[in-house]
Amino acid sequence: MARITLRNDKDVSATYVSNQFIDHYMTAANGEYVKIYLYLLRCMGSSDASFSLSAAADKFEHTEKDIQRALKYWEKMNLLQLEYDGDKKLSGIRFLDSGQHPSGHTSSSPEHPQEEASFVSASPQAQGKEQKAPPMQPSSARPSYTSAQMAAFREKENISELLFVTEHYLKRPLTSTDIQTIFFWYDELKLSVEIIEYLIEYCVGKGHTSLRYMDKVAIAWQEEGIRTIEQAKRASSAYGKLHFSVMKALGISGRNLVASEIACIDKWDKTYGFTPDIITEACRRTISATHQPSFEYADGILRKWYEQGVHHLNDIIKLDSEYQKSKTAASLSNKAASANRFHNFQQRTYDYDKLEQQLLNNRNP
Repeated sequence: MARITLRNDKDVSATYVSNQFIDHYMTAANGEYVKIYLYLLRCMGSSDASFSLSAAADKFEHTEKDIQRALKYWEKMNLLQLEYDGDKKLSGIRFLDSGQHPSGHTSSSPEHPQEEASFVSASPQAQGKEQKAPPMQPSSARPSYTSAQMAAFREKENISELLFVTEHYLKRPLTSTDIQTIFFWYDELKLSVEIIEYLIEYCVGKGHTSLRYMDKVAIAWQEEGIRTIEQAKRASSAYGKLHFSVMKALGISGRNLVASEIACIDKWDKTYGFTPDIITEACRRTISATHQPSFEYADGILRKWYEQGVHHLNDIIKLDSEYQKSKTAASLSNKAASANRFHNFQQRTYDYDKLEQQLLNNRNP
């Protein structure tokens, strides 16, 4: 294979990544976790050395809980130390130099002091937005199962059938990483085979064949305490009919809705009592006006409609018509006022016969 030479002619600032991290930590970690760690290093290189859960979630199109899981993973790997305030909210992130290979990893404790490298303060905005963890939370570090564990897992009759069904849904053979992910759902998240099969069927039915997407749904279901297919159906039905319509109308893809966005949709639905067609119409107008998904802008539209007593799309058409009429009337009024400015002066009267006689007298003295 030909050797490829890398060159860089740009004089740019750089982010330092240790060889220890690349050699021993990066290869075994989830790719999304690696992105978050590199982003943290990048934030450390900025002048204000600040970091925010909400900003990171927006940047990578994750939820704040996804960011927290990545941070807890690196804490377990002894590369970070998370610090909390009196309310148990994240207040700081300390970079550590463990000096150990992950296989010899030990948890952070007074008995295992770590060399301090640097500190990043979490912004107050991030602290205020952080959600309280649910009673049942998946392990912060995703285990890497051994070949023996995976072989024992596949030998179970119901698991063998599950893997076969999954390949049928995905229309491709499962990779070892795919099987590791499914084993994680079963072993770590404690989801039953029936729930996992329904989860895969549900995601594929929605057009999502990525195991990465399914993994997010699995974690969300575990956090919500979903343990039966009936619970999963209720959750997916409630989320699918309205929430996915809003996501489609606002052009949101590749990420889940965050808690504040879900709260907005629930308010439009339950508090305002709007039907889905009215809500999606507000989202359509939001994109038309802002060219980007904005729940705040859509909320402003729907709040105004609620105050104006809108109940049907016809009410919106009527409001639009009245607005257009008032706008046209105002435009005509402005034009009339502008035209009248040239006529609002004192008209002068002249006696042309008298003027003519005066001119003749002036010529004949």
